[in-house]
Amino acid sequence: MNRKSTVIFSVLAGVSLASGSFLFSSAGDAQSIASGESSEARYLPEYTANGELVLPKNWRHWVFVGSPLTPNALNDGKANFPEFHNVYIEPGSLAIYEKTGEFPEGTIFFKELQLTLQGENPDGSRTEASGRGYFPGPFNGADVTVKDSKRYPETGGWGYYNFNHHEPKAMTASVRPKGECAYCHMASAKKDDVWTQFYPMLDNIAKKFGG
Repeated sequence: MNRKSTVIFSVLAGVSLASGSFLFSSAGDAQSIASGESSEARYLPEYTANGELVLPKNWRHWVFVGSPLTPNALNDGKANFPEFHNVYIEPGSLAIYEKTGEFPEGTIFFKELQLTLQGENPDGSRTEASGRGYFPGPFNGADVTVKDSKRYPETGGWGYYNFNHHEPKAMTASVRPKGECAYCHMASAKKDDVWTQFYPMLDNIAKKFGG
């Protein structure tokens, strides 16, 4: 082992990871780093002793996927999801998806909810300098989705978590029952229970692999 590899492995050995976060996605990744090749380190899900998911760390530095919006004013004042859904994917998982066309085990999607500014018109829109439309307002909690086929066999291999639909976000959350989130994803999402049809970046990758 050369000096460069020795230093790298010494640093890795000195990092304490009690719950498995910031792991490399495979032995191949570790070998790539040892040989001096670039590799994307992954942030993997963290759980408490009683099985609750820990609010992911540094998610604002993840890759932005898209931001669907179904405001109350366009849904008879009773939208199930009245906020902007600002969706992010963990970067290391995205890197694997780009290479394989499949979301790897441990993939995390982080959806921060963000209310619209108060509307001025019957449809809930308002007019600002850029024109008439819907504009982001206060943050309103978050939802997180995790892929783990062994942990979530009853919900298509994905676990769905809510970290409050208000601020501040909860620090931990329990997995939601199948009837709340998973059912809809399993019935209508295009790719592996993910709404890739609403996120062109993800959908275009799937199409490259025939998806």
